[in-house]
Amino acid sequence: MLYHAYELQRSWLNSASAWASISAEVLSNPANPWGYTGIGPMAASALDVFAHATANYEKPAFGITEVEVDGQLLPVIESTVLNRPFGDLKRFKVDGVDVVDGQRTHARPKLLIVAPMSGHYATLLRGTVRRMLQSAEVYITDWADAKTVPVHEGHFDLDDYIDYLIEFLQHIEAQDPGSRPHMMAVCQPSVPAFAATALMNLHKDPATPLTLTMMGGPIDTRESPTTVNNLAMERPIEWFRQSVIATVPMNHRGAGRKVYPGFLQLSGFMSMNLGSHMMSHYEMFKHLNAGDEESAQATKDFYDEYRAVCDMTAEFYLQTVEEVFQTHSIPNGEFRHKGELVDITKITDTALLAIEGERDDISGLGQTKAALDLCPKLKASQKRYYMAEGAGHYGIFNGSKWRSKVAPVVEEWMAKHG
Repeated sequence: MLYHAYELQRSWLNSASAWASISAEVLSNPANPWGYTGIGPMAASALDVFAHATANYEKPAFGITEVEVDGQLLPVIESTVLNRPFGDLKRFKVDGVDVVDGQRTHARPKLLIVAPMSGHYATLLRGTVRRMLQSAEVYITDWADAKTVPVHEGHFDLDDYIDYLIEFLQHIEAQDPGSRPHMMAVCQPSVPAFAATALMNLHKDPATPLTLTMMGGPIDTRESPTTVNNLAMERPIEWFRQSVIATVPMNHRGAGRKVYPGFLQLSGFMSMNLGSHMMSHYEMFKHLNAGDEESAQATKDFYDEYRAVCDMTAEFYLQTVEEVFQTHSIPNGEFRHKGELVDITKITDTALLAIEGERDDISGLGQTKAALDLCPKLKASQKRYYMAEGAGHYGIFNGSKWRSKVAPVVEEWMAKHG
């Protein structure tokens, strides 16, 4: 019933959003005399904000067509190199960057960026991909919206997530045998990426990543617990099963699948910083009213991405809550992948970089750093910790701090262990 009620509300709001958008355009039309009164532009701005806030947002495009490398703008080729039911592997390659005077130079390092399966699409990491393209050939996990995956495709849990990562890494290595890739996990996937790395080290897989960079990941949520961590600890797993899991309605391809809906996740995201979100929209109203379209558009662009959310499978969500936030199975040395104990101490051939944001209110300080202490067999030179001063959760992988402070640390680490 929860999902059906949302779909009904969504249909109402879509109509209201369309009417508000049309009304704003009418009031802003130079031929309309009301547009020259004091109330006309104000009403148009208010309607524009309402229309944008209530619109339905589909999956955005990456839209990376070129990137600057060594002061030169070069075209970027985007392609999907592997199709899987619950997520594809995308590749971004800078065309011509490894060719000088018609001669091919050394190949660029290959980096797999693991996007979170936590409500937002992989396009949330557009800035991460764009920056790393300056020095690497970038692959990224493009997770599917669970409501679009038919039930006959089966289930997808944390174990399957790990399998996907291993398969993706093996595919990347197979394109240039003997050339091992690097891996970067942003936020939530730090846990499955850490586990996949341990399993590949244990089995001496030739695609074992040279480096693993974990950014704002919940490796040990007992360190500096945040509001998100406390909520997961305060409720038994059955509460989550009964309260936030819904069934996909018949109007979607994944009809009948149990999911943690994206609209519930977005509500949680928004409620954590409701005041700042309200102020952002108020500022957007003021910019529109003042005719500052550029500033208003910047806010719109952010929320176009932020409000584009997707569902995740119930089994993946519930297993993650239980293993990561309740039993702490990774730091306790008890995590199992399809029955096999994942021994983190077996990581001996992958250099680890842990990155945290000083003001991260989702993954507290120390939660990612804990991964380094769990690998006693790694040499000191194979482990590094970096704290981005003044950066919040999103600031460690997007924005100016990411581009100028964090990314160079990642590039240096990859070069050192390449």
